[in-house]
Amino acid sequence: IPTGVSGAPNLPDIPGLDDDAVMTMRTVPDSVELAVRARAVAEQMTDGRRASAKPLLVIGTGFIGCEIAASLALMGVRVTMIGQEPRPQQARLGEQVGERIAGWLAELGVELIAGAEVSAVHEGRTVELEDGRRIEASSIVLGMGVSPRADLARAAGLPLREGAVLVDGSMRVGQASRAGEAQCAVFAVGDVACAYNARAGRHLRVEHWGDALGQGEVAGGALAGGAAAWDSVPGFWSTIGEHTLKYAAWGDGHDDARFEQHDDGAFTVWYSREGALVGVLAHERDEDYARGRELIGAGAGIA
Repeated sequence: IPTGVSGAPNLPDIPGLDDDAVMTMRTVPDSVELAVRARAVAEQMTDGRRASAKPLLVIGTGFIGCEIAASLALMGVRVTMIGQEPRPQQARLGEQVGERIAGWLAELGVELIAGAEVSAVHEGRTVELEDGRRIEASSIVLGMGVSPRADLARAAGLPLREGAVLVDGSMRVGQASRAGEAQCAVFAVGDVACAYNARAGRHLRVEHWGDALGQGEVAGGALAGGAAAWDSVPGFWSTIGEHTLKYAAWGDGHDDARFEQHDDGAFTVWYSREGALVGVLAHERDEDYARGRELIGAGAGIA
């Protein structure tokens, strides 16, 4: 599958969201087009016209949505971001981290409309909310996650889980594609793969480019006759304006989060489930991120 098309942006079943004027962010051309639109809006926002200018509207408060909103604001564009959660990333990262992210966005001038449901998009430029509010936008960009593009795999009869190709720790499809055939010489990595992680002891589907690279190395080793296996703790970095978050986790939830505030705005969050460390998030504490990944991979408890 060509680079960049192993996952497709999620398009919720909302009237008007499939309008060609509504942008998604997945490929380099997507990024170029958004930059062109943003520059055009920024050029109009001169001589005190900012208040009357229509905002560039971002739907979704996940990492992609937050990164897009912050980057647009730094270009001088008026930005409004709409999300279902009370704070960005609250369900995944916790209330305190959500407050930090909301504060960073506010400092950049991003208007956050939280706890909101989009009911329709009209003519690719107007968003209607469930409560009846309508928001006029210069452009709309959607950032609500991705889904694996597994149509080819499905047509070939490959095993799927969570809509992705089921592979073993070497990234190989571990069973025949059709009854009576020999074992598949098929490998899958990245967004389109649901791969067995040796340390986690179960299959995981992750959407991080770093893990896609790591899985590709494992597949290459297996194709070369080696015995490599995917066993790293999934993780990624996200830059929101001038702030970078580093996050590593197994990705299937936690039941407790311990927030540690450090000097100069730095912080670390330790996530656990049933007493075992399952995730770590660090802002300006690289040593905690590195140590956390090691502890998660070792199945350590949280002190």
